[in-house]
Amino acid sequence: MSMDPVTATITAILIGYLCGSVPFGVILTRAFGAGDLRQIGSGNIGATNVLRTGRKGLAAATLLGDMLKGTLAVLLVKYALGSDAMPLAGLAAFFGHLFPVWLRFKGGKGVATFLGVTLALVWPAALGFVALWLISAWLTRYSSLSALIASLATPLMALYLDGTLLALNLSLMTVVLWWMHRANIARLLAGTEGRIGSKNERPAGGIQTDGTPKA
Repeated sequence: MSMDPVTATITAILIGYLCGSVPFGVILTRAFGAGDLRQIGSGNIGATNVLRTGRKGLAAATLLGDMLKGTLAVLLVKYALGSDAMPLAGLAAFFGHLFPVWLRFKGGKGVATFLGVTLALVWPAALGFVALWLISAWLTRYSSLSALIASLATPLMALYLDGTLLALNLSLMTVVLWWMHRANIARLLAGTEGRIGSKNERPAGGIQTDGTPKA
């Protein structure tokens, strides 16, 4: 059944947002007895903070869930509304993760969902993102810096592979992703950002990794 453009746009946004707003980190940590993720470590709902619970399996599951919900949102909209609505659904899924209605619009930083959306829209660029992240992480041992570098290159890869419109869509997501990482950027510039595997990483928000306030 065909829809008028306004209805199709609203439908694409709703499907994307609702898929993206599913807080896998919060759901999984609660379901498996790891506590309220928002009271642990940095308070972020993403896989990096789930890792601070010491549950590597839950962190991996969160990463996969946060990524694939972006992919699913785009593919659902493609099936229901056609390929023209896919970028809009991806953008809505990304913002759904950042500002989920279920958590009073306090979500994650969007890296995994950014990757999942890219995977559905232009999969070679998603592979490029992963390759750049791995190389940067190996060289610098900074997860946040690796994500920033990889996300910055993704719109350029999309521009080469697919064209201007999709590159603009991913560029907007990249700008927002960098904004969500502004505290990480400040710590990187100050030399206080925690490295991958570091034992002395200082979570933001004054909360210890066991969920208790710092003295």
